Amino acid sequence: MALAAQGFADRRPAGRVDARHVRRVLGRVGLLQIDSVNVLVRSHYLPLFSRLGPYPRDVLERLAYEQGALFEYWSHEQSLLPVEAHPLVRWRMARAAAGHTWAGLARFAAEQPAFVESILAEVAERGGLTASALRQPGERSGPWWGWGKGKLALEWLHRAGRLAAVRRPSFERVYDLPERVLPADVLARPTVPETEARKALLVQAARSLGVATAADLADYHRQRVGAVRPLLAELVEEGSLAPARVEGWDAPAYADPAARAPRRVEAAALVSPFDSLVWDRRRTERLFGFHLRLEIYTPAAERRWGYYVLPFLLGDRLVGRVDLKADRRGGALLVHAAHGEAGADPATVCGPLAADLASMASWLGLGTIAVGDRGELAPSLARAVRSRAR
Repeated sequence: MALAAQGFADRRPAGRVDARHVRRVLGRVGLLQIDSVNVLVRSHYLPLFSRLGPYPRDVLERLAYEQGALFEYWSHEQSLLPVEAHPLVRWRMARAAAGHTWAGLARFAAEQPAFVESILAEVAERGGLTASALRQPGERSGPWWGWGKGKLALEWLHRAGRLAAVRRPSFERVYDLPERVLPADVLARPTVPETEARKALLVQAARSLGVATAADLADYHRQRVGAVRPLLAELVEEGSLAPARVEGWDAPAYADPAARAPRRVEAAALVSPFDSLVWDRRRTERLFGFHLRLEIYTPAAERRWGYYVLPFLLGDRLVGRVDLKADRRGGALLVHAAHGEAGADPATVCGPLAADLASMASWLGLGTIAVGDRGELAPSLARAVRSRAR
């Protein structure tokens, strides 16, 4: 049920992938999480590859940044959402404007309101701007989140809904007035009251998860469990959710009444660690018995699996994990390590895995695949990759 809800029971398109296919996946998952890590490819491109196979990445970019079909906002972290969801997140914008957001941003906006308003006026006057293009960007206080004053003001204005954001090819964010970014008919739609919006987001989460605990449903759009428990009872009473029990789960569950349970799933897909199938690590362990932790910020000597590890879905199981890097200068997809889960047969896993790696390499414009020697799947995978290359 979970895999079908996420689109992994659907067949990949046989021909060219276009905007219709991308919209279908977005209808399944509801949003794409954005992350800055680019060791392989930006994370929001990967969920579409996992479900559709090779697709033109500019299809997603046109939908998001030219046609106004998607917009960026904080939902499950920073995300791309269909514009139809804009009225459903305005309550979050209102809460951010009232100071209920990241404490550092709220404090900055409260202490320097005149500066924040000057940044808004500058964007209104000059058009879409990056933080570095501001007249007074301010000095950064350090790498990563050491933002200057200008960036802090832009981010607060974005969270408060007073600015919208798009991306340049370099991934740098450009901030502009919402009316210059979002479709007029979307902005004209009535704002959904907070309670009704929260309920609608829970229903959408249930459609995307198939079956889930209260914590799962809340986490999908980063709502607090305590705030949504009473709403879940209302949704059950209304028939929008069905109560469920899952063997082995300690917590009560809820199901999408329209969820389907296919007789089998025949997926073979590398999955981003930021994919909505696995981004909730506790749920991933409950569903698949698969312990997934990001080791990007773990010192290299202490990593168990690798820097940027993608689980490999085969059928209805996560059977392995692959540490990948795109060597763009060398034109190679580097497989630093390939580990199999307990009970995974290398002879069964490595053929489909090699095929998906070949598909990914072609999609990324990389001519070769280089398999390292770390991990128990590595020898068999190297042979499977060589066999495909002959």
